This record gives sequence, structure tokens and C-alpha cells, in this order.
Amino acid sequence: MIVDIGLIALALAFASAAYAVGAAAYGGAAKRPAWVTSARYAALTIAPLLTIACLMVILSNLTENYNLEYTYRVSNRAQLTILKITSLWGGQNGSVLFFAWLMSLFVFALFVREWRGNRTLEPWVLVVSMGTQLFFLFLSLFFANPFARLWLGAGGEVSAAVIAPAGARPFTPADGQGLNPLLRHWGMVIHPPLLYLGFVGLTIPYAFGMAALLGGSTASDAAWIKATRRWTLLAWLFLSLGLLLGGRWAYDVLGWGGYWGWDPVENSALLPWLAATPFLHSVMIQEKRGMFKVWNMILIVMTFCLMILGTFMTRTGVISSVHSFARSSLGGPFLAFTGLVLIGSAALIVWRWNYLKSENTLESAWSREAAFVLNNFLFMTITFTVFLGTYYSMFSELLFGEKKMVRPDDFNRLIGPQVTALVLLMGIGPLVAWRKSSPQALARMTRPAALAALVVVAVLVALGFRDLGTLAGFGVIAYAGLITLEEIYRGVRARMKLSAESPFTALGRLIARNRRRYGGYVIHMGIILVGIGVIGTMMYQQETQRGLRPGESITIGDYTIIYQGSELYVPETEPDKTVFVGHVLLSVAGGPPEVMNPPPYREIFQQGGGLLPPALRSTPWGDDLYVLFMGEEGGFGTLKVFINPLVNWIWIGGFVLIVGTLAAMWPSGAAAMVAVKSRRRSLVVGEAGR
Repeated sequence: MIVDIGLIALALAFASAAYAVGAAAYGGAAKRPAWVTSARYAALTIAPLLTIACLMVILSNLTENYNLEYTYRVSNRAQLTILKITSLWGGQNGSVLFFAWLMSLFVFALFVREWRGNRTLEPWVLVVSMGTQLFFLFLSLFFANPFARLWLGAGGEVSAAVIAPAGARPFTPADGQGLNPLLRHWGMVIHPPLLYLGFVGLTIPYAFGMAALLGGSTASDAAWIKATRRWTLLAWLFLSLGLLLGGRWAYDVLGWGGYWGWDPVENSALLPWLAATPFLHSVMIQEKRGMFKVWNMILIVMTFCLMILGTFMTRTGVISSVHSFARSSLGGPFLAFTGLVLIGSAALIVWRWNYLKSENTLESAWSREAAFVLNNFLFMTITFTVFLGTYYSMFSELLFGEKKMVRPDDFNRLIGPQVTALVLLMGIGPLVAWRKSSPQALARMTRPAALAALVVVAVLVALGFRDLGTLAGFGVIAYAGLITLEEIYRGVRARMKLSAESPFTALGRLIARNRRRYGGYVIHMGIILVGIGVIGTMMYQQETQRGLRPGESITIGDYTIIYQGSELYVPETEPDKTVFVGHVLLSVAGGPPEVMNPPPYREIFQQGGGLLPPALRSTPWGDDLYVLFMGEEGGFGTLKVFINPLVNWIWIGGFVLIVGTLAAMWPSGAAAMVAVKSRRRSLVVGEAGR
């Protein structure tokens, strides 16, 4: 019964999406608003239907219905209840359904209220957004159906199918295989949903961009950009959160000793973020100066295609990763859809080229517009570098028959100088005026920050830092950070003089009055704090590994770790795994030994695989002692130890970035008042018309 309800709901959602696409296209082309309204209602039914489908998968997991193949693959009796629920996105078929469901929530939020503005865009936004929705429903229904059952054939063979094979009868195993051990972590409870929300959220600005092109004259103005700014920021925020939590998951589970290993799935999530970020910057040029119209269309198409490509790569197993699912039949449909999006979007841009002509030209190399051009160029070079490095193994295998990999050190060497230049520009850019600036005036404005940055570098040299890359990195971060803080300080000081406000009140009201500008400054500060942590961990991480008998010790930096022996046990709550604990004492700078609690340990699961969580000790300055217990053999316990300097500044910076994004996207009081007045005016006009 559970399976039947879920399958019917999925099929009805597919039919609704197909109808919405057809009705919206006909209504838009024939100027028939009734058909567009009908398409909107059809689109609104998809979220409730997919909610039912997802609940049926979860209910199957909770009731241990192992006749459902998906439940058999991702759940078992020993699994915690929370993991039985999150197993919805723990396997390939369930993750595709989950992806489609999250997309339906965005579409529902977009169309649940009747549009009073941008009515000419509505049918084409429906066509594009529902076309994307239809593709993922097509995958879920015909290629990755989570409602396939297990059947026992006449010859004793077990198969999975939605419809029973001839002569087969239902087969229910005694227990399931259980979730992939790497996914049994709190980070995987919230990391994939946030990342998926970022991915599917990018559908909305893409749909508006393509709708503007399909609508013809609407491509020439910035109405579609204004309508999607908060949607784009919201998707960008979810992507940022997903990347941040993904880094924390890797740090806590994979035993890398770090948070980022240039893993293909990490990179696949980073690529659309790298394309969406310059889009968020350059749309301001189109709004204020009527420029960059073609470029903005290209950026949003690139962002959307990288999202689809990233989903394709992780769901089909084309490139091996600690995250990716097994190879499947999804490759063909994904490539076909990506090609259709790329070719179709390019054709639309060429078709509407005349509408995308800039209203103004670049007047000076010393201008805000030029700074945005350089900003976009740097983001595109970073995007190209990450893209090429991620897919180089696939390209080399196709072209030369040999699979070559780009190592993390290669990524770091290539990306480091580009990011340094980007941070430098991030500090200078907000000071440059529109149209034309004076280099002399810009030099005067930045001179205090430049001198302070030189002082920072001199102090680092005096403390014994000699690496030029590190000195340049910290110098640029200090320069950009001080300029940003000075801009915030100027605004706060001005408010304090005019209104006699306290510093905190002035800061709050300053951000509230100009959320976009000062929210952007807070985002910049978050990125600068993340940069401090990245430089510290990349350049000054320490590592050592030794096999120790009980009572022996290993020393690294100011820390001495004394091995006390190991312990093995099976948790009562998860009897399908064995835990190997390495008990250690920690002495800091010759002080008295203290027990590391929790200790480092390994988890080994009955179905294979395991986790290697570290024991962590953090300091107020952001350093982490990171201890891994690799196991015991022949009386020797092997400990692998890292010191990760400044790593916690990454998590602090991530929090600041989130606060800044929320401030930038939060509607201002003035905007809300305008919206209320507009709604009242439309109601009055409507009453008068009656």
C-alpha cells in the first residue's frame, strides 16, 4: 500500500509538470491568460504530490519494509531512527526524488501568490522552471524509481522492478544492507539538503533569464534581475552553507586531517558557487548602468549548466569520489539535458542579441564598472581552473586512454595567486566610483590600510615568517579587511554625529538602511576571516604518525600524546558496527597529562567500510590538535596527529558570511512599505473597475 501510494503520487506529479509546461507555452504564445493560470495551478500541485511520495519512502524505511528495493539498499534494523529518515537522500534513487521535491518547494513558493508585476514573464518562467522539474521527475519515474520492489523469480533469482516480472513473486529479505557508513554522521543529515537547496534554487534566476529572452522586449531591462535578486541570494546562501558543512563533515569523518581535499564532489558543488558569485556582482551594473546584459545571461546559463553537470557527475559515478553513487543509467539523460540547456540557451541569446545591447560603455579603467569586469575575469579563471582540474581525469582517459589526476597541491598552487588577487580587488572595488575615479583619490583612500598591511607583514617577518606566499596572503587579507572595516566605521561615525546614536545602534541602523551595501561588506569580512584560516592550515599544518606501545608517546609542537592502549566494543544502539577506541593522554607544553575525551576511535561496519573521526582539542586562537587512531596491530597502536593552525577562523568566517547574506537579502522597511502601498493601490483600482 505504501509503495502504491508513493508511485501514484510520483506519476501524478510527472503528469502535472508535463501539463504545466504545455499549457504555459500555449498560453504565453497565444496570449491566453486562462491557460497560464491553469498551468500555475498544475505547478502548485507538484509539491504536495512529491511530499506524499517522499513520506512514503520514509515510512517504508521506518516500518522496515525491505520488499522495497530502496529501503533494502539504504536501511536496516540496527540503523538509528534519524538515519532511517535521512536515508531518503542517502542513495541514488531517493536523492533524485528528494532533489525533485526540493525544486517543487521553490516553484511552489514562487507561484503560490498571484503575480501582480512581470506578468509577461510568468508563462515563460513556468515553461522553463517546470521543464526542469519535468526532467527530474522523468529521471525519478523512469530511470531511478525509488518504488521498485524486490521479486523472486521461478529460478530463484532476485530482481528489482516496478512491475512484477512474469512468474515472479514478492521477495522480502530479513534485513537491509544499511546506509553507507560515510553518511552516518550529523553533517550528512543537514549538508545534502542545504546543498540541494542551493542547486535547485538556481533554477529560479535561470528561469527568469530565459523568460526575459523568450519574452523579447523584457530582455532589454533589468526587471527580471530585480525580481530574482533575493532568489539568487537565497540559493547562494544555501550553496555557501552546504559547502561549509560539507567541509566540516570531511573534517570530522574522513580522517583527511583537513576540510578540503579537492574531491570531485566538493568541486562540483563549488563550481556553480563560483559562477553565481560574479553574477550577483555584475547584475548591479545592469541595474545601474544598463551594461553587461549579454554577460549576465551567459553567467546565469553557466551557473545553471554547472549545477546540472555537478548533479550528473555525482549521481552517475563518472568520476570516483568519497561521495559519489555507483555508476548508473542516468548518464545519458543528464548529458542530453545539459546539452539541450546549453544549446537552447545559446540560441536564445543569439536570437535576442539586439535586445541585449548595452546602453552605456566603459568610460574608464578606473571605475566601478572596470572593477567588476576584473572581478568577473578572476572568478572565471578560478572556475576554469577548478573545472579543468576536476574533469581532467575524464578528459585524459577519453583523449589519451590514460587516467591522470590533478593533485590537491596542484590545485593549491594554481588557485592561490588567483584568490589573492581577488581578495585584493574585493578591498579596492567598493571604493571606486561609478563611471570614472581618480587614481590619486583612490590612493589617498587606501593609503592607511596599505601602511597598516605593511606593518602586519613586518610583524610577521619579525616573528620568523619567511614564506613569501604566506606574507603576501596575510598582507592582502589585512589590506582588504582594513579597507572594509574603515568603510563600515565611516558610516557608523557619520550616523553617530548626525543622530547621537551609540556605536551598536548606529551600526544596526546603518545596515538596516542600506542592507545591500553593508550586508555585502559583512560578507566580505566573512570571506576574509575564512582566508585567514585557509592560509594558516595550508601553509603551517604539522603532521606526524607513529606506532606506539602502551605508555609510549609522540610529540608534535607543544603537544605530547601518550598512548594508553585500545578498547573494542559494540554499541547497544548500533549493533551493526564495531568501535575501536584508542585511549590517550595529552600533555600541553610540558604540563600535567590529561585524558583526551572523547578519544580518537575507528568505526567498522558489518557490511564494510567505516569512519575515522578524530579527537579534537581547540585553542582560543583557532588552532586544532587533530588526533586519529589508525588501529592496533602486534601490540602497537598507530596514532596520526595534525596541528591545524587557525582552522577555526574558517567556521567563524562562515558564520559571518551567513549573517551578511541574510542582511543583504532581508527586505528593507522602505521596500516593504512600497510593496504594501502597491498592493493597496491595486486593490483600490480593482474595486473601482468593478
